[in-house]
Amino acid sequence: MVSTFVLLLTTLGAIVALKIASVLHRMYFHWRNKDIPYLPNTLSSFTASWKVLLGKISFADYSQYIYNYFPNAKYFGTHDFGTPAIVIRDPKLIKDIMVKDFENFPDHRTFIDESVEPMFGKNMFFLRGNRWKEMRNTLSPSFTASKMKFMFDLISTCSRDFADYLYNHPELCYAIETKEVFRRYTNDVIATAAFGISVNSMKDRDNEFYTRGIQATTLTFGLLMTIKILVLRASPWLSKLLGLTFVPAAAANFFRKVVGETIRVRKEQDIIRPDMIYLLMQAEDKGSASVTKMTLDDIVSQAFIFFSAGFDTSATLMCFVAHELAVNREIQDRLREEVRQNLAEGNGQISYEALSKMSYMDMVVSETLRKYPPVVFLDRLCNKKYELPPAQPGSKGVILEPDTVLMFPAYALHRDPKYFPNPDKFDPERFSEENKDNILPYTYIPFGHGPRKCIGNRFALMETKILIAHLLQRFTLKTVEKTVEPVVYCKTEFFLKPVGGFWIGMEKRET
Repeated sequence: MVSTFVLLLTTLGAIVALKIASVLHRMYFHWRNKDIPYLPNTLSSFTASWKVLLGKISFADYSQYIYNYFPNAKYFGTHDFGTPAIVIRDPKLIKDIMVKDFENFPDHRTFIDESVEPMFGKNMFFLRGNRWKEMRNTLSPSFTASKMKFMFDLISTCSRDFADYLYNHPELCYAIETKEVFRRYTNDVIATAAFGISVNSMKDRDNEFYTRGIQATTLTFGLLMTIKILVLRASPWLSKLLGLTFVPAAAANFFRKVVGETIRVRKEQDIIRPDMIYLLMQAEDKGSASVTKMTLDDIVSQAFIFFSAGFDTSATLMCFVAHELAVNREIQDRLREEVRQNLAEGNGQISYEALSKMSYMDMVVSETLRKYPPVVFLDRLCNKKYELPPAQPGSKGVILEPDTVLMFPAYALHRDPKYFPNPDKFDPERFSEENKDNILPYTYIPFGHGPRKCIGNRFALMETKILIAHLLQRFTLKTVEKTVEPVVYCKTEFFLKPVGGFWIGMEKRET
């Protein structure tokens, strides 16, 4: 028995060692004989990429490091978790790949095999080909202007209740970590808008929707996480054997149970609610020779990715907006005046139409997305041979082979002084009617572009603007001792986050 166990352990160790050796060999030799600039396999460049994975430098700092390595190149070669990849720096090429020649680059890279992690692998972000098109067509009606208008009242109620709670509990507001509280708000918004479930996470602080959301969306860099991701991506069968998953089993089971119960109740009681679950239910029974039949796992996966993006990513956007308003009081005062004027016209209520008219609000949020984009890198996957023009003068064009990974450095592009002068300055005027046409197209890509552009961006913007409007109506946002300015990014977080968290103060105003 012992010898069998030792043999199994030795075999697994040998397989892992071979996988690691294969990855290192590919990393060292892949770009050497290709006519393309690439990050050299020097100790410094090799160490820099692993410092990210081990939580020694921030992902944002690493992205700027590699972006600036070849300042005159349209693109260059690198590696992403051991996979060869090309970083696209040139705005015209970004347009060609994301829009003009989209049929050559219709997919995202696969992060985790769906057989190992269906919660991730089956969601629309990672689906490919016809399955992606079908899911996009199914979900697109959830995010039209008319649906946004319908959901406005639901979201506005959550926002008003959230602001009221803080207003009635000033002891919480002297110094408040906004990521913690804004995730409670986004939790309630997603629960009602996508699942039809009413939750008040400020009052019911340990509700399962919130606690499972924290479990499912917490991603930190470090040695164990690095090994886990490498094994999940490189060897699905080994991941299954070891029981490795990206989403904790308890969180996955909770969302599967919630979605399944929601569907059961709606069918039994003939409840029609025009939200994402309803659209997915309609598609569930429409399988045919040309359309893939929807399963419960498919529905759960879409609901989960919508929850995940809305829960954490939207909350992070709100945190950075609040941070910049606290730091830049003159911008905050101007935005509050715009909110006040629209409230006066709407008898003290924020309507969908009033929010749409808040041009300075749009400028402030747009500048926040420039300075702090939701993701540091966007990606596409080549699905057929494609010729890139020469990367720099004197070199030749390059033929991309199918399955080549392309990466777009959103954070670094947004911080390039060639496109955004004085990039560290928070300046909403960049997006004024007079100035926004001066922004070079495809240098500003917070949500991507083309058919694969983030489907939920309109929803995220709406819930952010409503919250900021309600907060400015009731509070003055201030810096406190724990406020980190200028922002220094946490080195162990995948998404942008200041060291120590998002700390500001909220001082009550007379309303």
